[in-house]
Amino acid sequence: MTHSSSSPSAAHHVAFDWGGVFTVGTFDGRSTGNLAERTGVPVDRVRESYFRHVRQLEVGAWSLPQFWDTLQQESGAALPYAEFEALYLGSVHDNTPMYAMLSRLPAGVRVGLLSNNYPVVSDHLRARPEFARFDALVFSNEIGVKKPDPESFAALEAAMRCPAAQVAFVDDVQENIEAAQAYGFHGLLYHHERHAEFEAQLAAWLGAGFFDASAPQPVK
Repeated sequence: MTHSSSSPSAAHHVAFDWGGVFTVGTFDGRSTGNLAERTGVPVDRVRESYFRHVRQLEVGAWSLPQFWDTLQQESGAALPYAEFEALYLGSVHDNTPMYAMLSRLPAGVRVGLLSNNYPVVSDHLRARPEFARFDALVFSNEIGVKKPDPESFAALEAAMRCPAAQVAFVDDVQENIEAAQAYGFHGLLYHHERHAEFEAQLAAWLGAGFFDASAPQPVK
């Protein structure tokens, strides 16, 4: 997927995490809560099994049906797989101001994504029209390693086609920011309640006036 040329015109570029950045709250917390509510199983029981095995999804070792089979057996939650998948994908709560900002980034800025993600979910995201803006999509389940492993940041740098020192990496987890900075990226810690502050920080990194002033401004 290439939105801009392989020889970027801007001096600085940006890459993002997905969960907690392009979503409000964590996808895992919302999906396990929704699953508990749908099946009537206590949420603590669902989460105990979910978080015990979710790494298998994140590194691509298990398929989503395999993960669901194990989760059902351990937690007692029961749904046909098709209903589980629909509930799982439906647990995404978009962070609208971030998507609005994404659409306003000029073509000369390369845009990447590095996400600890899951089979089926990553395919679902890649197919979204908004994701056409990304020049590089790196999902842990497709490369076999997850943040904060340095290999994940090496994969992002390769996919971005520019040195890490020219890229700001945006994440909502301090550990991942520190790992990105140790690799050579410029780290920007994100929280959706401070979105306007984040846009100012990103503007300072990319250069004054990088936003299209005629575009809708973020909700504060």
